[in-house]
Amino acid sequence: MRNPNHYGTVTKLSGKRRKPWVAREGTSGRQHPIGYAETREEAMILLAEYNSEPWNLDVSNVTFEQLYELWKKRRAYKLGASYQHCLYVAHTHCKKLYNLKYKDIKSYQMQNVIDDCERSYSTKSNIKSLFKHLDKYAFELEIINKMNSTIVIGGKIPDLEKKIFTEDEICRIWEHEGEWIADCTLILLYTGFRIMELLSIPRENVDLENEIIKGGIKTSAGKNRIVPIHPRIKPIIERMMGDCLIGKFISDAAFRWHWKPFMEKMGMQHTPHECRHTFRSRMDSADANKVCIDLIMGHKSRDVGERVYTHKTIEELKEAIRLIK
Repeated sequence: MRNPNHYGTVTKLSGKRRKPWVAREGTSGRQHPIGYAETREEAMILLAEYNSEPWNLDVSNVTFEQLYELWKKRRAYKLGASYQHCLYVAHTHCKKLYNLKYKDIKSYQMQNVIDDCERSYSTKSNIKSLFKHLDKYAFELEIINKMNSTIVIGGKIPDLEKKIFTEDEICRIWEHEGEWIADCTLILLYTGFRIMELLSIPRENVDLENEIIKGGIKTSAGKNRIVPIHPRIKPIIERMMGDCLIGKFISDAAFRWHWKPFMEKMGMQHTPHECRHTFRSRMDSADANKVCIDLIMGHKSRDVGERVYTHKTIEELKEAIRLIK
Protein backbone atom coordinates (compact mmCIF):
# COMPACT_ATOMS: atom_id res chain seq x y z
CA MET A 1 0.00 0.00 0.00
CA ARG A 2 1.34 3.39 -1.00
CA ASN A 3 2.03 6.07 1.62
CA PRO A 4 0.09 9.37 1.48
CA ASN A 5 1.69 12.37 -0.19
CA HIS A 6 4.44 14.01 1.92
CA TYR A 7 4.28 11.14 4.40
CA GLY A 8 7.83 10.01 3.70
CA THR A 9 9.50 6.82 2.52
CA VAL A 10 11.33 3.74 3.78
CA THR A 11 14.16 2.34 1.69
CA LYS A 12 16.95 -0.19 2.06
CA LEU A 13 20.55 0.99 1.73
CA SER A 14 23.16 -1.00 -0.19
CA GLY A 15 26.07 -2.85 1.38
CA LYS A 16 26.43 -4.67 4.69
CA ARG A 17 25.00 -2.51 7.46
CA ARG A 18 23.76 -3.19 10.96
CA LYS A 19 20.77 -0.94 10.27
CA PRO A 20 20.21 -1.00 6.49
CA TRP A 21 16.67 0.45 6.49
CA VAL A 22 16.29 4.23 6.45
CA ALA A 23 13.15 6.26 7.09
CA ARG A 24 13.04 9.63 5.32
CA GLU A 25 10.66 12.54 5.94
CA GLY A 26 8.56 13.81 3.05
CA THR A 27 7.70 17.38 4.00
CA SER A 28 10.86 19.33 3.11
CA GLY A 29 11.17 18.13 -0.48
CA ARG A 30 14.67 16.81 0.22
CA GLN A 31 13.70 13.65 2.09
CA HIS A 32 16.11 14.03 5.01
CA PRO A 33 16.78 10.81 6.97
CA ILE A 34 14.95 10.71 10.30
CA GLY A 35 16.26 7.37 11.52
CA TYR A 36 17.77 3.96 10.70
CA ALA A 37 16.51 0.48 11.62
CA GLU A 38 17.44 -3.20 11.35
CA THR A 39 14.15 -4.16 9.69
CA ARG A 40 11.62 -2.53 7.39
CA GLU A 41 8.94 -2.81 10.07
CA GLU A 42 11.06 -0.87 12.58
CA ALA A 43 11.71 1.82 9.97
CA MET A 44 7.98 2.10 9.27
CA ILE A 45 7.37 2.59 12.98
CA LEU A 46 9.95 5.41 13.01
CA LEU A 47 8.14 7.04 10.10
CA ALA A 48 4.76 6.64 11.77
CA GLU A 49 6.06 8.18 14.99
CA TYR A 50 7.49 11.07 13.01
CA ASN A 51 4.16 11.67 11.29
CA SER A 52 2.06 11.40 14.44
CA GLU A 53 0.04 14.60 14.81
CA PRO A 54 1.81 17.00 17.17
CA TRP A 55 -1.60 18.53 17.93
CA ASN A 56 -2.37 15.36 19.87
CA LEU A 57 -0.17 16.83 22.60
CA ASP A 58 -1.80 18.21 25.68
CA VAL A 59 -0.96 21.76 24.68
CA SER A 60 -1.85 23.16 28.07
CA ASN A 61 0.86 21.08 29.74
CA VAL A 62 3.66 21.00 27.16
CA THR A 63 6.92 21.94 28.88
CA PHE A 64 9.79 23.93 27.41
CA GLU A 65 11.86 20.75 27.14
CA GLN A 66 9.11 18.77 25.43
CA LEU A 67 8.57 21.52 22.89
CA TYR A 68 12.31 21.77 22.28
CA GLU A 69 12.61 18.03 21.60
CA LEU A 70 9.66 18.16 19.21
CA TRP A 71 11.09 21.22 17.43
CA LYS A 72 14.49 19.56 17.22
CA LYS A 73 12.92 16.51 15.61
CA ARG A 74 10.56 18.27 13.17
CA ARG A 75 12.07 21.65 12.34
CA ALA A 76 15.77 21.89 13.25
CA TYR A 77 16.95 19.73 10.34
CA LYS A 78 15.92 22.49 7.92
CA LEU A 79 18.63 24.75 9.36
CA GLY A 80 22.33 24.65 8.51
CA ALA A 81 24.46 22.20 10.49
CA SER A 82 26.55 24.95 12.09
CA TYR A 83 23.48 26.95 13.10
CA GLN A 84 21.83 23.83 14.51
CA HIS A 85 24.87 23.24 16.70
CA CYS A 86 24.75 26.85 17.98
CA LEU A 87 21.10 26.45 18.95
CA TYR A 88 21.74 23.09 20.64
CA VAL A 89 24.47 24.73 22.73
CA ALA A 90 22.11 27.62 23.52
CA HIS A 91 19.59 25.07 24.81
CA THR A 92 22.05 23.92 27.49
CA HIS A 93 21.86 27.41 29.05
CA CYS A 94 18.07 27.24 29.45
CA LYS A 95 17.88 24.70 32.30
CA LYS A 96 15.75 27.05 34.41
CA LEU A 97 12.95 26.72 31.86
CA TYR A 98 13.12 23.00 31.09
CA ASN A 99 10.24 21.88 33.33
CA LEU A 100 8.03 24.98 33.01
CA LYS A 101 4.84 24.81 30.97
CA TYR A 102 5.66 26.64 27.78
CA LYS A 103 2.41 28.61 27.67
CA ASP A 104 3.19 30.02 31.14
CA ILE A 105 6.74 31.23 30.35
CA LYS A 106 6.92 35.03 30.43
CA SER A 107 9.26 37.30 28.53
CA TYR A 108 11.05 38.35 31.72
CA GLN A 109 11.92 34.68 32.41
CA MET A 110 13.45 34.38 28.94
CA GLN A 111 15.30 37.64 29.54
CA ASN A 112 16.63 36.37 32.88
CA VAL A 113 18.10 33.31 31.17
CA ILE A 114 19.98 35.57 28.76
CA ASP A 115 21.05 38.08 31.42
CA ASP A 116 22.27 35.34 33.78
CA CYS A 117 24.32 33.63 31.06
CA GLU A 118 27.99 34.44 31.63
CA ARG A 119 29.00 33.61 28.09
CA SER A 120 29.75 35.77 25.05
CA TYR A 121 27.44 38.07 23.15
CA SER A 122 27.12 35.47 20.39
CA THR A 123 25.94 32.80 22.86
CA LYS A 124 23.32 35.18 24.26
CA SER A 125 22.18 35.99 20.73
CA ASN A 126 21.85 32.27 19.99
CA ILE A 127 19.69 31.80 23.10
CA LYS A 128 17.37 34.54 21.85
CA SER A 129 17.31 32.87 18.42
CA LEU A 130 16.34 29.58 20.04
CA PHE A 131 13.48 31.31 21.88
CA LYS A 132 12.28 32.76 18.56
CA HIS A 133 12.29 29.34 16.89
CA LEU A 134 10.44 27.73 19.79
CA ASP A 135 7.91 30.57 19.98
CA LYS A 136 7.20 30.27 16.28
CA TYR A 137 6.66 26.53 16.58
CA ALA A 138 4.55 26.90 19.73
CA PHE A 139 2.39 29.48 17.94
CA GLU A 140 1.98 27.07 15.04
CA LEU A 141 0.84 24.35 17.45
CA GLU A 142 -1.53 26.83 19.15
CA ILE A 143 0.28 26.42 22.47
CA ILE A 144 0.67 30.22 22.74
CA ASN A 145 -1.15 33.15 21.19
CA LYS A 146 1.69 35.69 21.45
CA MET A 147 5.45 35.36 21.01
CA ASN A 148 7.31 36.77 24.00
CA SER A 149 10.69 36.29 22.34
CA THR A 150 10.03 39.34 20.14
CA ILE A 151 10.62 41.70 23.08
CA VAL A 152 13.63 39.86 24.52
CA ILE A 153 17.04 41.53 24.18
CA GLY A 154 19.94 39.32 23.15
CA GLY A 155 22.64 41.16 25.05
CA LYS A 156 24.93 44.15 24.83
CA ILE A 157 26.80 44.36 21.55
CA PRO A 158 30.50 44.11 22.38
CA ASP A 159 33.09 46.70 21.48
CA LEU A 160 34.31 45.59 18.07
CA GLU A 161 37.46 47.70 18.08
CA LYS A 162 40.43 45.51 17.23
CA LYS A 163 44.06 46.18 18.07
CA ILE A 164 46.41 45.17 15.28
CA PHE A 165 49.93 43.83 15.78
CA THR A 166 52.65 46.45 15.42
CA GLU A 167 55.62 45.86 13.15
CA ASP A 168 57.81 45.60 16.25
CA GLU A 169 55.56 42.90 17.71
CA ILE A 170 55.64 40.94 14.44
CA CYS A 171 59.45 41.13 14.43
CA ARG A 172 59.52 39.79 17.99
CA ILE A 173 57.31 36.86 16.99
CA TRP A 174 59.73 36.09 14.14
CA GLU A 175 62.43 35.68 16.76
CA HIS A 176 60.49 32.62 18.01
CA GLU A 177 60.15 30.99 14.58
CA GLY A 178 60.26 27.23 15.03
CA GLU A 179 57.99 27.25 18.06
CA TRP A 180 54.66 25.71 17.10
CA ILE A 181 52.42 28.50 18.33
CA ALA A 182 54.73 31.21 16.93
CA ASP A 183 54.67 29.49 13.52
CA CYS A 184 50.86 29.33 13.62
CA THR A 185 50.69 33.02 14.51
CA LEU A 186 52.97 33.95 11.62
CA ILE A 187 50.87 31.95 9.17
CA LEU A 188 47.75 33.78 10.39
CA LEU A 189 49.52 37.13 10.05
CA TYR A 190 50.65 36.45 6.48
CA THR A 191 47.51 34.75 5.10
CA GLY A 192 44.54 36.45 6.76
CA PHE A 193 42.96 33.09 7.56
CA ARG A 194 40.57 32.77 10.47
CA ILE A 195 41.66 30.31 13.16
CA MET A 196 39.27 27.54 12.17
CA GLU A 197 40.06 28.07 8.49
CA LEU A 198 43.74 27.44 9.15
CA LEU A 199 43.21 24.55 11.54
CA SER A 200 40.92 22.67 9.15
CA ILE A 201 43.03 22.91 5.96
CA PRO A 202 43.67 19.42 4.52
CA ARG A 203 47.11 18.61 3.14
CA GLU A 204 45.80 18.21 -0.40
CA ASN A 205 44.72 21.87 -0.38
CA VAL A 206 48.31 23.07 0.06
CA ASP A 207 50.13 23.44 -3.27
CA LEU A 208 53.76 24.23 -2.42
CA GLU A 209 54.88 24.08 -6.05
CA ASN A 210 52.46 26.82 -7.11
CA GLU A 211 52.67 28.51 -3.69
CA ILE A 212 48.94 28.63 -2.98
CA ILE A 213 46.55 27.35 -0.33
CA LYS A 214 42.91 26.57 -1.00
CA GLY A 215 40.77 27.03 2.07
CA GLY A 216 38.17 29.08 3.85
CA ILE A 217 34.80 28.72 5.53
CA LYS A 218 31.85 30.80 6.72
CA THR A 219 30.63 32.74 3.64
CA SER A 220 30.08 31.95 -0.03
CA ALA A 221 32.85 34.39 -0.93
CA GLY A 222 35.20 32.91 1.66
CA LYS A 223 34.76 29.20 1.04
CA ASN A 224 37.52 27.43 -0.90
CA ARG A 225 39.26 30.67 -1.84
CA ILE A 226 42.82 30.86 -3.17
CA VAL A 227 45.37 32.36 -0.75
CA PRO A 228 48.95 32.77 -2.04
CA ILE A 229 51.78 31.61 0.23
CA HIS A 230 53.96 34.59 1.12
CA PRO A 231 57.65 33.68 0.45
CA ARG A 232 58.55 34.51 4.04
CA ILE A 233 56.29 31.82 5.52
CA LYS A 234 56.83 29.13 2.87
CA PRO A 235 59.48 27.33 5.03
CA ILE A 236 57.01 27.34 7.92
CA ILE A 237 54.26 25.84 5.73
CA GLU A 238 56.69 23.14 4.54
CA ARG A 239 57.53 22.35 8.15
CA MET A 240 53.86 22.22 9.11
CA MET A 241 53.18 19.80 6.26
CA GLY A 242 55.37 17.30 8.05
CA ASP A 243 54.14 18.23 11.51
CA CYS A 244 50.69 18.12 13.07
CA LEU A 245 48.92 21.30 11.99
CA ILE A 246 47.97 21.12 8.35
CA GLY A 247 46.18 17.89 7.53
CA LYS A 248 45.16 17.13 11.11
CA PHE A 249 42.20 18.86 12.74
CA ILE A 250 42.91 20.78 15.95
CA SER A 251 40.08 22.38 17.89
CA ASP A 252 39.73 26.11 18.45
CA ALA A 253 39.91 25.50 22.22
CA ALA A 254 43.17 23.55 21.88
CA PHE A 255 44.70 26.37 19.86
CA ARG A 256 43.65 29.03 22.39
CA TRP A 257 45.13 26.90 25.19
CA HIS A 258 48.53 27.52 23.56
CA TRP A 259 47.76 31.09 22.49
CA LYS A 260 47.18 32.69 25.90
CA PRO A 261 50.51 31.72 27.54
CA PHE A 262 52.36 32.63 24.33
CA MET A 263 50.87 36.13 24.38
CA GLU A 264 51.78 36.44 28.08
CA LYS A 265 55.34 35.37 27.36
CA MET A 266 55.58 37.91 24.55
CA GLY A 267 54.10 40.67 26.71
CA MET A 268 51.27 41.19 24.19
CA GLN A 269 47.51 41.40 24.45
CA HIS A 270 45.93 40.19 21.23
CA THR A 271 43.22 37.79 20.15
CA PRO A 272 43.90 35.30 17.33
CA HIS A 273 41.36 37.10 15.14
CA GLU A 274 43.44 40.26 15.37
CA CYS A 275 45.97 38.50 13.12
CA ARG A 276 43.33 38.71 10.38
CA HIS A 277 42.75 42.43 11.04
CA THR A 278 46.51 42.99 11.01
CA PHE A 279 46.84 41.22 7.66
CA ARG A 280 44.20 43.46 6.07
CA SER A 281 45.73 46.57 7.58
CA ARG A 282 49.22 45.70 6.30
CA MET A 283 47.87 44.93 2.82
CA ASP A 284 46.03 48.23 2.78
CA SER A 285 49.11 50.14 4.00
CA ALA A 286 51.12 48.52 1.19
CA ASP A 287 48.58 49.90 -1.35
CA ALA A 288 47.53 46.43 -2.48
CA ASN A 289 44.66 46.26 -4.93
CA LYS A 290 41.35 46.36 -3.00
CA VAL A 291 39.77 43.58 -5.05
CA CYS A 292 42.80 41.36 -4.48
CA ILE A 293 42.55 41.99 -0.73
CA ASP A 294 38.86 41.05 -0.75
CA LEU A 295 39.51 37.89 -2.78
CA ILE A 296 42.35 36.74 -0.52
CA MET A 297 40.34 37.42 2.66
CA GLY A 298 37.08 36.02 1.31
CA HIS A 299 35.17 39.30 1.45
CA LYS A 300 32.64 40.46 -1.10
CA SER A 301 33.81 43.62 -2.80
CA ARG A 302 31.63 46.54 -1.72
CA ASP A 303 31.69 48.01 -5.20
CA VAL A 304 29.18 46.16 -7.42
CA GLY A 305 31.18 46.92 -10.56
CA GLU A 306 34.37 45.48 -9.08
CA ARG A 307 32.51 42.44 -7.75
CA VAL A 308 30.86 41.62 -11.07
CA TYR A 309 33.33 42.71 -13.72
CA THR A 310 36.82 42.46 -12.20
CA HIS A 311 38.65 39.14 -12.43
CA LYS A 312 42.05 38.68 -10.86
CA THR A 313 44.54 35.96 -11.75
CA ILE A 314 46.50 33.99 -9.17
CA GLU A 315 49.65 35.85 -10.20
CA GLU A 316 47.96 39.15 -9.40
CA LEU A 317 46.99 37.80 -5.98
CA LYS A 318 50.60 36.73 -5.42
CA GLU A 319 51.86 40.16 -6.40
CA ALA A 320 49.46 41.74 -3.93
CA ILE A 321 50.45 39.55 -1.01
CA ARG A 322 54.18 40.03 -1.70
CA LEU A 323 53.72 43.75 -1.01
CA ILE A 324 53.81 42.81 2.69
CA LYS A 325 57.46 43.23 3.61
